[in-house]
Amino acid sequence: MLLSSLGTSIANVGLPTLAQAFGASFQQVQWVVLAYLLAITTLVVGAGRLGDLVGRRRLLLAGILLFTLASVLCGLVPTLPLLVAARSAQGLGAATMMALTMAFVGETVPKEKTGSAMGLLGTMSAVGTALGPSLGGALIAGSGWPALFFVNVPLGMLALVLVHRFLPADRLVAKADGAGFDPLGTLLLAVALAAYALAMTAGRGGFGPLNLALLAAAALVAVLFVFAQGRAASPLIRPALFRDPVLAAGFATSALVATVVMATLVVGPFYLSGALALDAARVGLVMSSGPVVAALAGVPAGRGVDRFGACRMSLAGLMAMVVGCALLPVLATRFGVPGYVIPLVVITAGYALFQAANNTAVMTNIRPDQRGVVSGMLNLSRNLGLVTGASLMGAVFALGAATTDVMAARPEAVAAGMRITFAVAAALVVLALAIAAASQALARRAVNCAAC
Repeated sequence: MLLSSLGTSIANVGLPTLAQAFGASFQQVQWVVLAYLLAITTLVVGAGRLGDLVGRRRLLLAGILLFTLASVLCGLVPTLPLLVAARSAQGLGAATMMALTMAFVGETVPKEKTGSAMGLLGTMSAVGTALGPSLGGALIAGSGWPALFFVNVPLGMLALVLVHRFLPADRLVAKADGAGFDPLGTLLLAVALAAYALAMTAGRGGFGPLNLALLAAAALVAVLFVFAQGRAASPLIRPALFRDPVLAAGFATSALVATVVMATLVVGPFYLSGALALDAARVGLVMSSGPVVAALAGVPAGRGVDRFGACRMSLAGLMAMVVGCALLPVLATRFGVPGYVIPLVVITAGYALFQAANNTAVMTNIRPDQRGVVSGMLNLSRNLGLVTGASLMGAVFALGAATTDVMAARPEAVAAGMRITFAVAAALVVLALAIAAASQALARRAVNCAAC
């Protein structure tokens, strides 16, 4: 989990250096980051399903090995297109690592400790995200841009040794209902997700004909995917999964909450620099408080889940996020930087609690042969929320600021955009809270009916 999140954040800081090294535009070098994220988003469900079928340990080892070898290639390639291709391969390895790491929690950790394990995974993800910019900057200054990727090699080798030494060998599990891999479903889902992700990220915040065409293509292929799943002997995603209120709500709320979290990353730098007049160093320092809080809150949140239950802690985390989103526009405009940081801490701590609780609720009591695909869908829902949030919240912010050029907007306009953005964010979390509460009520009703 640490490696996959580090692979995302460490490359961002190197984009200006890569543009200079390859003589490329900023739009061109953005594909170094985008290729990695697209590979994860499009392949994480298929990787989880494949792990259910061929064995999670051996596929996790293969994924780590691919990630490590691709990291070597990233540091050696002479051209930008080859770097983008190597980053795609690295993203495939990261997708395998993300899906199967969470699946192993359900397989190896006792149920009463699942929350703590999920909290620890959340901590590692936050540490990787927070560590990337500072570590990447130091590596570029000391050794040049290839060091951004070479640093993954010893870490990947260590991960290989740890997985081989400590994770249990794959057990042969009887395949239910003649289960097998669904190549057509995997391909259709990957194409639909790739088209959607490109529609949300192309155009640098604008939404023109290309975005509409990609969105229409994503919708068309998604319909074909649903049709194919209904006819497949062994579908990639069984429709029965979405009839489970806990699973369906878990995926939906994860996407909504990730969309809100992206608002802090999209709006934060513009507000801190445009309205509060902070320089780049201070903006980075304030923005780093989010990942730091997530890293510190992950394990205590997981222990709270083990003690008080996933359902209660999920609702508590969402309530904290609603409070933080509601307070941030009020306190930030009155008290400046402290008024921004305090609600951000509340939002981030609530998110850490929600993630630990939601992941625990979803990954508990599912069939062993479905752990990989369910874990992949959890990661997918979060990634889709982040991708959607980058576009949606950016558009809401620009609309609220009443300008197409946020960089040139007046401080009052930037503050207005921030207020509207976090009002929308609070509404999205309220929707997630309603979905979570309704799903828990349905689950309790089903248990009572079964007891009768």
